[in-house]
Amino acid sequence: MAKLFQHGTLAMLVDGLFGGTIDSNELLKHGDFGIGTAEGLNGELIVLNGVIYQALADGSVQKVNDEMLPFADVNWSKFENRVQVENANMQNVDQLLSKEAMFHNTFVAIKLTGTFDKVQTRVVEKQERPYPGLSETASQQKVFDAQTISGTVVGYYTPELFNGAGVAGMHLHFLDDKHQFGGHLLGFEATKAVLSWQILDGLDLELPTGDSEFMGHHPSSMEDVHQSISESEK
Repeated sequence: MAKLFQHGTLAMLVDGLFGGTIDSNELLKHGDFGIGTAEGLNGELIVLNGVIYQALADGSVQKVNDEMLPFADVNWSKFENRVQVENANMQNVDQLLSKEAMFHNTFVAIKLTGTFDKVQTRVVEKQERPYPGLSETASQQKVFDAQTISGTVVGYYTPELFNGAGVAGMHLHFLDDKHQFGGHLLGFEATKAVLSWQILDGLDLELPTGDSEFMGHHPSSMEDVHQSISESEK
């Protein structure tokens, strides 16, 4: 079984700890599939086939080479479970997965591939110091829409117990096959697609203890953390 490797926490981002604390090349030593963000909350990251792609607020997508990241989730992909689904959308991904697997108490890597009738993503603009809190960046996000686009949904299911460390429920990003369109997934419709999943048997959480800003920070209450995550990530 594989584990989810996570660097940083969503709670750190809630409080504006956007400084990079792991190098992107170091991240790839822990997995070839995943999601994350770059320093300063600069774009949405999609890790696919061992390559990190960065969807930017100007609508472009670029490969990431030797950049510092504050938060990321990755795992070594081995998608042995897959099923063809019809009429998939953002609202029924968990329902579709529930039909095939008992997953609510563990982490799950999720991949959905196909030609999508509609896709809507968002990307937050790069933030500058002094960094705001995560919820304050919502007003600066750019929303993008695409139709009839082939690509891959990449992300994870996180149990409610771990909300704050990650995003409880589904946290999904999107990258098109041409690597020209992507971001944090807000919604999609797919008449036919292939849903693949991988049950992960644990969490390897790495905290940036070498970072003085992180070590000296006094975190917000869990109530505030959960509210901010709900407002900005779902």
